[in-house]
Amino acid sequence: MSDAAANENEVITTDVVIVGAGPCGLFAVFELGLLDIRAHLVDILPKVGGQCAELYPEKPIYDIPGFPMVTGQALVDNLIAQIKPFGPTFHLNQMIESVEPTGSPEAPRFRVTTDAGTVFDTKTVVIAAGGGSFQPKKPPIPGIENYENGSIFYAVRRMEAFRGRNILIVGGGDSALDWTLSLQPVAARVTLMHRRDDFRAAPHSVEQMRTLVAEGRMDMKLGQVTGLKGENGKLEAAICRDNAGETFEIACDTMLPFFGLTMKLGPIADWGLNLHENLIPVDTEKFETSVPGIFAIGDINAYPGKLKLILSGFHEAALCAQKVHRYVYPEKRLTFQYTTSSTSLQKKLGVA
Repeated sequence: MSDAAANENEVITTDVVIVGAGPCGLFAVFELGLLDIRAHLVDILPKVGGQCAELYPEKPIYDIPGFPMVTGQALVDNLIAQIKPFGPTFHLNQMIESVEPTGSPEAPRFRVTTDAGTVFDTKTVVIAAGGGSFQPKKPPIPGIENYENGSIFYAVRRMEAFRGRNILIVGGGDSALDWTLSLQPVAARVTLMHRRDDFRAAPHSVEQMRTLVAEGRMDMKLGQVTGLKGENGKLEAAICRDNAGETFEIACDTMLPFFGLTMKLGPIADWGLNLHENLIPVDTEKFETSVPGIFAIGDINAYPGKLKLILSGFHEAALCAQKVHRYVYPEKRLTFQYTTSSTSLQKKLGVA
């Protein structure tokens, strides 16, 4: 398992390029590896793990089979350990810009190029890109970019980094309330601001927040942030306006705006695939798109009865791999085997 640097003069020949290194993309490596199919993964993020690692590494997940509770990062760590025998190569901080068909519907082949100049010659492509490229919705505050990644953050990757800080959290949804409750014991002080006294978050979370406010252990303000104070990217206070139009300040050295995320398909929209409301329709036999040889698994696909769950993506990866095998090894008959009883599969996993 390795990270690869881009080399514009080299074309990488592989069986499959997986777009997205989140849980579904990682588990696809496992299912493909059992079938002797080599994989390269491309992800726009700087690290492996997708949403789980980028947006909620420390949040618990309760619906992964066999795990009563697992954090986003722990799930990613387990998946990485699981695919280690298959030695996938990761191309991070890159986005696939073009997918050019060079084969036929019966024998697909594609020339895949990233914005970093990496070029692949691949037989198949598996899109496991979640909803596309996740980008935070930024509040319309003048000069906010000057404070980003120093005083203003759109995600919490490590709670310990916020220990002892004076934090202003802005928003009224689940992310805002979840991080308010999680960071309150860690921060020097937490203030939650929302434009109205009505929250979209889970009622239990709202109740917990109101209890903390009543006990004087945190603050809650109604209004909107209209400006920022502080020199050289170091936040000192947020300038706010309440619902009556009055201006006031909240002293803080850190601000976490949670206004939701926008999902952008980016160049995927230009790959010649049939799209439906920014999702990719697939069949439920092999999760293939309208272009033979290109598959879509996880949150980015659409079909009747679709559930946007990680466990659904795992199932889709398993069925997708069966059809990928037909394209990669057209003359080879595929015999279904169980990892519990197949010595050949156990040898591939290094446990026989």
